[in-house]
Amino acid sequence: MVNRPSLPEIITVNSEDLQTAIRDLLPSQNGFGSELQATNVITPIIDLTPTAEGSTLPTNLQQAMAFGSQTSNLVNNATVTLENSPGFYRVFGVLNAWAQGAANGGGNIALTDGLSVKQLYQIFVDNGANTEILSLDFDFVVFLAPGESLTGTSDAANNFLRVTTRQIADAQGTLVNPSGFPV
Repeated sequence: MVNRPSLPEIITVNSEDLQTAIRDLLPSQNGFGSELQATNVITPIIDLTPTAEGSTLPTNLQQAMAFGSQTSNLVNNATVTLENSPGFYRVFGVLNAWAQGAANGGGNIALTDGLSVKQLYQIFVDNGANTEILSLDFDFVVFLAPGESLTGTSDAANNFLRVTTRQIADAQGTLVNPSGFPV
């Protein structure tokens, strides 16, 4: 039996979507005229995606809270604009509603474009003559387009919203590292 080594094959990949993704993730490759190619040879892979996207940090570290990166609000018996600049934000905290006697109460976190409101999280206590306290924890990421705002509302003095926001990427998707990083 004769042992013949296999020959590698290299083929051209004709996909504008793949070529666009390569140009977006690796801006240094823009301007190279060669086509994207594939091979049947096993090649070790080094994932450069975080670096190509502008961050060398893993996601959980890139989204870390830092003294200069976060905004905290206590909303009590009011509506407060939490964020209104375009971009991606991590939003977390707690909504508390306390109804005592015949009083009802609640609060919410919402998106608004100035004309309409879309509720993201809402809590409401309608308990009749009993005393009841409800709490709702939340932790989510929201995107604000130009002209949109994130608001928090507490509709009574005994209801409150404690919320912290942190911008994690700008409107173009460029990651925003914690303030003070790197040291």
